[in-house]
Amino acid sequence: MASVAPPHRPVQGPTETAATTRKSTSTRAPSPAPRVRRDKVTSHESFLNYGNGRWWKTAIGITVLGFATYFLIDVQPRHNGGSWYGYTMGTIGFGLILWLTMLGVRKRAMTPGRWSLKAWTSAHVYLGLSLIVIGTLHAGFQLGWNVHTLAWALMMLVILSGLFGIYVYATLPKSLSANRYDEEGAITEKVMIEQVRQLDRQIHDAAQPLDPEAAAIVERSLEQNVFAGSFLQRVRNRYPNDLTRVAMTELRRLRNFRPRLDDDPFERVETLLTKKEALLAKLRRHLQLKSWLQVWLYVHVPATFALIAALSAHVFSVFFYW
Repeated sequence: MASVAPPHRPVQGPTETAATTRKSTSTRAPSPAPRVRRDKVTSHESFLNYGNGRWWKTAIGITVLGFATYFLIDVQPRHNGGSWYGYTMGTIGFGLILWLTMLGVRKRAMTPGRWSLKAWTSAHVYLGLSLIVIGTLHAGFQLGWNVHTLAWALMMLVILSGLFGIYVYATLPKSLSANRYDEEGAITEKVMIEQVRQLDRQIHDAAQPLDPEAAAIVERSLEQNVFAGSFLQRVRNRYPNDLTRVAMTELRRLRNFRPRLDDDPFERVETLLTKKEALLAKLRRHLQLKSWLQVWLYVHVPATFALIAALSAHVFSVFFYW
């Protein structure tokens, strides 16, 4: 009897997977790539220290060079704005002032690189400070009651107002951010305004059971525009005619002459007014800080235009009487 051969079983090769390469048929899972540790690098850099202090170093170099040439160059009879050295320093200062005023135009274009807005602002600050030395050496420390000293005084006003602007931009944003936090987290100015309006509606409803005298006091406080006031009041955060505070005082006075109730409407209204007063304090502080971020520009920008006008008169008078 013929023997039956066992069925042919083809040798099965390894199953091809996505991990299989042309040179390997292994089904073993690929080993994970080694993780490369990346240190956290922040790209934030203050304009005051842009380029590792490139522009404050430049300003110091200009200052040292200016004083060195002033004391090493002998000008007869003495240093003054009419000497060749004075004309040189005056030309440098005038050109630098015109270039510094271009920052307002430069702000409209956001570009990276060596002459980014941050770099331009850094140069604006430190080269502007170097004008104190350049302008004073140009005058030869000679000041008087004339248009030349007027130009120098306006230059100093522009520089000092700019220093104040640097201070507020370096310190107030943190205070502005901290003031916007409450027990629920950060809130925006728009949310604070909406919260005030909601409290007004709640106070109006809670005041309905009050007697006519008390209700009229509350109604007057609700009719007042809590954001009204002069720019000076906003900057100082002083609102002497705040009717919310007046209403709280008057309601407490009236409450002393009335019997206490379990569900006292005076107490409900007073509680809501207290919440509104606290929210108004936060909102007005927010507006005050925003005003401080802007107020220096009301001096810096007009003084800059006045400086250019005084410089033009200064240059014209020099060459007219030359």
